[in-house]
Amino acid sequence: MAWFVLVLAGLCEIVWAYAMKQSAGFTRPLPTAIMLVAMLFSFGLLAWSMRTLPLGTAYTIWTGIGAVGAFIVGAVVLGEPLGLMRIVAAVLIVSGLILMKLATPA
Repeated sequence: MAWFVLVLAGLCEIVWAYAMKQSAGFTRPLPTAIMLVAMLFSFGLLAWSMRTLPLGTAYTIWTGIGAVGAFIVGAVVLGEPLGLMRIVAAVLIVSGLILMKLATPA
């Protein structure tokens, strides 16, 4: 269950990162509010998952989901450039996440 909650926390991180971008420096109220709510959920779910999962694992997976998710949203939704080095970097992050999961005791 902790892993599922951690993935939800990472998804909330993607939402708040995108909402932060859409808030235009906190000048737009709706995206700013969405960002704050998503942040609260993200941190709360991360904290809940840390009851069971090791700190290093939980935090690494959470930030990795957020980083790769924000990269994908930036490319797909916002039309940000997809260069070869950026794609390789994202693949390396995902590889690290997989290794971290495999290295964490059950």
